[in-house]
Amino acid sequence: MTHPSIDVLLSETRNFPPSEDFKAKANSRDASVYETAARDPEKFWEKWAKELKWDNPWKTTLDWKPPHAQWFKEGKLNACVNCVDRHVLDEKGGEHARSKKKALIWEGEPGDTRTLTYGDLYREVNRFANVLKKIGLQKGDRVAVYMPMTPEAVIACLACARLGLVHSVVFGGFSAESLRDRINDAEARALITADFGWRRGKRIELKKAADEALQGTASIEKVIVYRRDEKEPVCTMKSGRDLWWHEEMQKAAEFTAPVSCHAEDMLFTLYTSGTTGKPKGIVHTTGGYLTGVYATTKWVFDMRDEDVYWCTADIGWITGHSYVIYGPLSNGATVFIYEGSPDWPEKDRFWRLIEKYKVTIFYTAPTAIRAFMKWGTDWVKRCDLSSLRLLGSVGEPINPEAWIWYQEQIGGSRCPVVDTWWQTETGAIMVTPLPGLTTTKPGSATRAFPGIAAEILNEEGQIVKAGGGFMAITKPWPSMLRTIFNDDARYQQTYWSKWQGRFYFAGDGAHRDEEGYFWFMGRVDDVMNVAGHRIGTMEVESALVDHPSVAEAAVVGKPHDIKGQALVAFVTVKEGVATSAALAEVLKQHAAKKIGAIAKPDDIIFTADLPKTRSGKIMRRLLRDIAEGKALGDTTTLADAAVVESLKQKYAGTEE
Repeated sequence: MTHPSIDVLLSETRNFPPSEDFKAKANSRDASVYETAARDPEKFWEKWAKELKWDNPWKTTLDWKPPHAQWFKEGKLNACVNCVDRHVLDEKGGEHARSKKKALIWEGEPGDTRTLTYGDLYREVNRFANVLKKIGLQKGDRVAVYMPMTPEAVIACLACARLGLVHSVVFGGFSAESLRDRINDAEARALITADFGWRRGKRIELKKAADEALQGTASIEKVIVYRRDEKEPVCTMKSGRDLWWHEEMQKAAEFTAPVSCHAEDMLFTLYTSGTTGKPKGIVHTTGGYLTGVYATTKWVFDMRDEDVYWCTADIGWITGHSYVIYGPLSNGATVFIYEGSPDWPEKDRFWRLIEKYKVTIFYTAPTAIRAFMKWGTDWVKRCDLSSLRLLGSVGEPINPEAWIWYQEQIGGSRCPVVDTWWQTETGAIMVTPLPGLTTTKPGSATRAFPGIAAEILNEEGQIVKAGGGFMAITKPWPSMLRTIFNDDARYQQTYWSKWQGRFYFAGDGAHRDEEGYFWFMGRVDDVMNVAGHRIGTMEVESALVDHPSVAEAAVVGKPHDIKGQALVAFVTVKEGVATSAALAEVLKQHAAKKIGAIAKPDDIIFTADLPKTRSGKIMRRLLRDIAEGKALGDTTTLADAAVVESLKQKYAGTEE
């Protein structure tokens, strides 16, 4: 059930206008907002920014020196205050009405639970901020976070924000080597981790991986370890470096003053795959980012005070940053967090959680939706999902069949579906329906969010009014990345060089229909989208070539019913090395160890040579065609066209 062709998409005639009841109560129900925002986007974003709590007002809404933007640049604020304090204390210092409201509802995979009110969250964040202060961290220092999906992961990020520290979250599924690379690039002074987390009934040994990673880091001075389960045996602790979270929290004071940050101070870095081997440290700053995620959460998810909101993303990804932590909490929402996978112990775990906690807004990935479809509706029918009132999709294009299944089976044909397009780099949702305004079409992310100048451009940078091309953002927006950490030249080259610094190049192909709706077609560069996660071909190739048996490797994506794309690696071994199924398995595990399980190839194809142009460039287009079983196109530029035929036969299993 991979993404269909553009012809199939554009022949989609089903459409779903918002119900009159939903429209009447929606946060955004005035269609003129699109025109108003387009006429004066700075004024539009300024109105949103004014809904946040600022220590000092700004004078300049936008200072744009392409490709560098500064938003609200003289303004000062604190992201933690906006997510926590202002829901606990009113303007006069008294108790706010939201203080006793549930902020975080959490369930771990084994079934353990915890609920924190905004008052509870305030105390925990203040305490942990004092722990971070005690170990000598100061404003601007980077802190790596390598945690399971527990409330402590959120507390760690908010405590960093409170002190003006820059958090750099590394997904708990990444390997020790990936963690080491990110720590070294960010020059992090401290690491916050846990002894372990749970996944499908197994312990994920985070501290063990962290210890391995730290063998090759010079910058880490202290490691704070959260104990996931007091009944379990503890992990190894290094004297003088490692501190137990619970012990330090017992000694910490219940309040620490928030640091007033400039709007353009770094809030976090987050690493994302690129077309070269080294992941890019995307830099997001405080004022503009918070404005973007606050606004989009309120309008895209139609966030109301009584909602119980669940975004299934891990905080190791941008979706977890923007729509588990900063967007919902700045809106004073009740956020549900779950640690485990959707099929443990059975395939109805998500639906049982929705029923148990009366979740009203559910935001997940097409990868998950396709898996739910494959498992069948019997699992869904066991549970009462009547609390749901809005569904969201994120991470990759969603095919119309999955969209319809999601809307009918999970949403009971009554819930609007907001299919959202955005990126780590954009910080916040860019293209999306507004559920009280937009008539949706299965498979389309519909229109740009008000105030976002999204266009489809051709190679020359001209706007394509109807048709296909490259996705671009033609004007700056508040939550945009500011640079790549310690590598501004790469920032300019990667995102701004395609059209000579005039427009942001997203790296995605898209099509716009005659109504102006966007239909996304996936990456146009050598970055693959596997289960909603971006993985660079070069990253996986470098991991494979690192193995002593491998001389050369080329990695491509092929369509996959559940993950969207699966990795296929074409490998040339060194002289004297015998190829075998056992070696293929060793190489798969090697890639997983170097990067993480998401980078494990589904298939490894051994070959004597790789198809290359006469200039020596690997022809990945041909490899993709081979992996997908397609008829081959023009091979006249190949150094040895026989290589392609040999590979094609081998992949089809016809070579003797």
